[in-house]
Amino acid sequence: MKFIQSLMISCLFLPCCAPVKSEKKPTEKPKLEDPKLIGRIASIPADRRFVLIQSYGKWTLEPGQILTTRGPNDRTANLRTTGEALGEFAAADLQSGTVEVSDAVYSQHLAKPTPPPISSETEPPQGELTRENVQKNN
Repeated sequence: MKFIQSLMISCLFLPCCAPVKSEKKPTEKPKLEDPKLIGRIASIPADRRFVLIQSYGKWTLEPGQILTTRGPNDRTANLRTTGEALGEFAAADLQSGTVEVSDAVYSQHLAKPTPPPISSETEPPQGELTRENVQKNN
């Protein structure tokens, strides 16, 4: 009889020990698009700290975007757009590598990830007060 009672009691606590599975969806990585040829190096000032890029179409890059160049003998460089553009020409700072006039300039676009859906179960952002947190001192 004691055995059956202890077995029944242990069966009551058994579900409490089971691992709880969270229903988190795996985060999706941003889609990586193929590099796109967007222009060529038009000129390089003597200090070689920045370059002027002649675009092969409408200039739609945001300031701070990273571009890559490719020249003969596998010469490469990384550029960062400055946001300065005039007509078909735009400026970019040389970040690394070696660049020469007429090297090809490529943009590799990372698709922006979709923001997670807002749930009523999520906590409010820090700094915002909720009714439960407000205390009146009278």
